[in-house]
Amino acid sequence: MGTVRWVVYGAGAVGGVLGARLHEAGHDVVLVARGEHRRALVERGLTLRTPEGDRTLQVPTVGTAAELDLGGPTLVLLAVKSQQTHAAVEDLVAVTPPEVPVASLQNGVCNERTLLRFFADVYGVCVMMPTAHLEPGVVEQESHPVPGILDVGRCPGGVDATTRVVAEAFRSAGFVSQPREDIMAWKHRKLLANLANAVQACCRPGPAAEELTARARAEGAAVLRRAAVAVVGEEADRERRGDILRSGGAGGRSGGSSWQSLRRRTGSIESDYLNGEVVLLGRLHGEPTPCNELLRRTAVTMAREGAAPGSLDARDLLATLGER
Repeated sequence: MGTVRWVVYGAGAVGGVLGARLHEAGHDVVLVARGEHRRALVERGLTLRTPEGDRTLQVPTVGTAAELDLGGPTLVLLAVKSQQTHAAVEDLVAVTPPEVPVASLQNGVCNERTLLRFFADVYGVCVMMPTAHLEPGVVEQESHPVPGILDVGRCPGGVDATTRVVAEAFRSAGFVSQPREDIMAWKHRKLLANLANAVQACCRPGPAAEELTARARAEGAAVLRRAAVAVVGEEADRERRGDILRSGGAGGRSGGSSWQSLRRRTGSIESDYLNGEVVLLGRLHGEPTPCNELLRRTAVTMAREGAAPGSLDARDLLATLGER
């Protein structure tokens, strides 16, 4: 592909950390960000907070795809939340040639299908990367010395030259990354793990929250079996993670991506595309998913109303399920 311009569309926790590290590794990187975060990036630069200390980087930043220079080889790394994918795609397709490769670094499993409607070369990235974004202009890398695992594959399946280019770029920036023939099977395993995000975001920790998580994941596993969806096994997932991801204590991060959405009062949360994916498949295949539907609805309502993370008692949600 020659020298590639890496457009990181969505410079929040994952996109910001990845964009910063690609920039530090010498790659041509442009960030796409919005609102107060974009203003901070333009005026002060991107602060990358790591266990080694803070550093501020002057990474080129724009607010829309129309501001991008697409005159040379370009690869888009889509890192917005799943509920923002349609808006991002509408922005991109207005100016981006359809042959530009797009890689989804997003939770959930529906984004790649959306992208394939508009782009011929779509790639999935299974993101195992503890990060945080809680204030404008600042992103946090929590794992040290390896910031994350970013395996990549072509969608719907396979490996090609672009897959290898992406994996090599990720490795040059300090990540563990390898091409995967079956990347969506890995992302479906990640989906099952992410069913706990709504519990962590909405409920106080404790045995009841653990029970909610167990029920949500059991429903998810049953639905994926009923739908005959390929899922990487738990043992393979544990082996892949190994001891690569190590908390470095950069500070400031108290929860995962959904918790952060409530903490920042963004007004939206990606539970429709995590727990909601299980609900959708359940309805399509006749498999009941009451726990995931309750979690989906609860998380979306809390986000809309600006509720504080961890403000619910999981026992109340279990009691609601018990009445069904």
